Amino acid sequence: MKKIVLFLLIFAGLSIQAEAQKVFSVGSKYDADVKVFVASNKYDADLVVFKCSSKYDAKNNKGLWFFVDSKYDADKKVFFVDSKYDADLIIFFSDSKYDAEWKKSSKKQLMY
Repeated sequence: MKKIVLFLLIFAGLSIQAEAQKVFSVGSKYDADVKVFVASNKYDADLVVFKCSSKYDAKNNKGLWFFVDSKYDADKKVFFVDSKYDADLIIFFSDSKYDAEWKKSSKKQLMY
């Protein structure tokens, strides 16, 4: 019984950590957790992102991002680079939240 409770507590803790995708855009690559390049189409992207209008809609590390006004409120700080070769993550901004998804699941750990 104790093992089950411990497992559920660990799982709940990991789930809470992965809930929000509050993002702050920094002005320097040295301040960033992740360097991001914006692709011109979703087929070149590692992650298709939808910009949410509310932080409560941004969840589950599935590409639903809410841009916050302070780096202290952010889960991840990103820096937008001009070349995909300088990027850790290539994204595409979608107009539909239903398109938001990982195209390369191997890069998911960048946003945890």
